[in-house]
Amino acid sequence: MNEDVERFTLTSEEPASGRLLVASPSLVDPNFAGTVVLLLDHDGDGTLGVVLNRPSPVAVAAVLPDWAPSVEPPEVLFEGGPVSTDAALAVAGVPETEGPEPIGFRRLFGTVGIIDLDTPREVLAPAVTGLRIFAGYSGWGAGQLEAEIDEGSWYVVDLTPTDVFAGSPTKLWRTVVRRQPSELSWISTRPVDPAEN
Repeated sequence: MNEDVERFTLTSEEPASGRLLVASPSLVDPNFAGTVVLLLDHDGDGTLGVVLNRPSPVAVAAVLPDWAPSVEPPEVLFEGGPVSTDAALAVAGVPETEGPEPIGFRRLFGTVGIIDLDTPREVLAPAVTGLRIFAGYSGWGAGQLEAEIDEGSWYVVDLTPTDVFAGSPTKLWRTVVRRQPSELSWISTRPVDPAEN
């Protein structure tokens, strides 16, 4: 595969809340190599997101037993990123309905938002259609993510409804890349070691 394809970027696609960052094959930072990051917030001050495809071996029941019955399979904490790994951030979905938001839920985009894990589960869980809990998050300062995109480290792509709570999260990178238009989809077939090509 030639270098032009490896550095292909979706120039018309800008980072925004509700978009995905997909690590390019040239991104070798162990914090982000092979990741798909859901952007939760992006503005002039910086960017916040969570890695969707790094389930940890730690069961939610071991650290947040009250919430364990509500999480989507696999029922483990996900490694949300290298920042504040000792803190939990919960991403949830709610039905598309009119009216007030559920108590403890803050909508970020579409039907997806974050929940306050201090809210009693019996109050919030009935209103949630999907839940995933992340240890830590991914963060970039003002202009930092844009610079990484310009250097070819990330592809910015659209989210589909199944991405956030994917049943096979370890396959998400390949799934997301494969469905992209033009040359970007070719990257999904690239071997880990380019010498094997």
